[in-house]
Amino acid sequence: MALRLRSKRIFAVLIPLCLVVLQGNSQTGIKTDNGLINTVTTAVPFLRINPDARAGGMGDMGIASPTDANGLYMNPAKMAFIENDYGFSMGFTPWLKALVNDIYLANLTGYYKVKKMQTIAVSLRYFSLGNIQFTDQNGNNLNQFRPNEFAIDVHYARVLGKYFSIAASLRYIYSNLAGGQQVSGLPVTAGQAGSGDISWFFKKMYNENNEKKFQHLFSCGMYVSNIGSKISYTSSTVKDFIPTNLGIGVGYTVDIDKHNSLGIYCDANKLLVPTPDTIHDPLTYAYKYREESSIEGIFSSFSAPGGFSEEMRQITISAGGEYFYNKQFGIRTGYFYEPYTNGGRQYLTAGLTVKYSIVTLHFSYLIPTTIIRNPLDNTLRFTLVFDFMKGGVKKNPDNSPVSMVPDTPKKNVKKAKAIEPAPTLDPNQPQPVPPSDDPSVPKQ
Repeated sequence: MALRLRSKRIFAVLIPLCLVVLQGNSQTGIKTDNGLINTVTTAVPFLRINPDARAGGMGDMGIASPTDANGLYMNPAKMAFIENDYGFSMGFTPWLKALVNDIYLANLTGYYKVKKMQTIAVSLRYFSLGNIQFTDQNGNNLNQFRPNEFAIDVHYARVLGKYFSIAASLRYIYSNLAGGQQVSGLPVTAGQAGSGDISWFFKKMYNENNEKKFQHLFSCGMYVSNIGSKISYTSSTVKDFIPTNLGIGVGYTVDIDKHNSLGIYCDANKLLVPTPDTIHDPLTYAYKYREESSIEGIFSSFSAPGGFSEEMRQITISAGGEYFYNKQFGIRTGYFYEPYTNGGRQYLTAGLTVKYSIVTLHFSYLIPTTIIRNPLDNTLRFTLVFDFMKGGVKKNPDNSPVSMVPDTPKKNVKKAKAIEPAPTLDPNQPQPVPPSDDPSVPKQ
């Protein structure tokens, strides 16, 4: 049964459906015979959407930038160095806002620091593709469905030494795009997959104890994400790759004085997925690269048909900088670049941060710089972060968040009063005379 969509929903459903490969002899975005187009595509691309508005304001980078509760989306190893004891965050990112108003990515995260050396965190990303009206080949309405995808993550980060940390993550992925419909006689079911991440992070502060010189911080990191199984939406034995990705980032932050700081950062990312080719099995007509396992695909991703030059064109670059005043007000900007032969996404971003007590609010805005449309064109997205400290003790009195717990628990206050020592008397001062029972002695 063929599927049709109302005209205003065509683009809304085109993105996910173009990634659902239902026949071995059909593929979207493969390399053409003349070698001009070589776009790498994967299933569940929502895993590559950056839900952090702070990173989004700097060209969607964040592997080596300062961390908060949303730092785990770009490099979970950064969470080992987070200053607060526990916290959570939530975010909202409209998608294709210029076309429809019910497609969005929402996320929720939470973290807890264990004994200052370890941090555990969980996160949820939910991607809704709006309401879709299915029709038959004659245009008659069949039923409505709301395609959706989500990923649930568990992260563990640990400090190794003074400057280095590592992290490991596990992820469950669920993708339901067609709600039991059939295409070419094959029922479309929900796809499920599992994956894991590994990451490391290094940071070192210079002139930390020298107030006469600028304190400056160098940081770098690497994040390999979505190493896991392939995913399928039908009973076909040929499955699709999930977006396994390698990211490397560097950063530099300088504290100009006690209240002003400036940072610049840069990331490079490459999908660890085989480059599409035109070689296929003569019996099944399935493309050879699609029959590789996910691990084989990671290694073959470094041997594109076009050679080294093609490999370089598959790398995206994100660069940005931010300025903070008193760690409470921040502004930032950045740029994202992807070569035209591999997608051509290029855009400028800007962002703003406002922090008060335990609450931090990040905003970001995307400005297109080419004629190629971006789903986030002229879209405002935001992230709300809450950070807490145990017992109300502030690590940095000027800038740390305020705890909801009293600085001195009531039980400790009562105990302190009970053992309060008697005041010491100054021998050089006249001492008080205790009252006497003798009536002849005048009372003081």
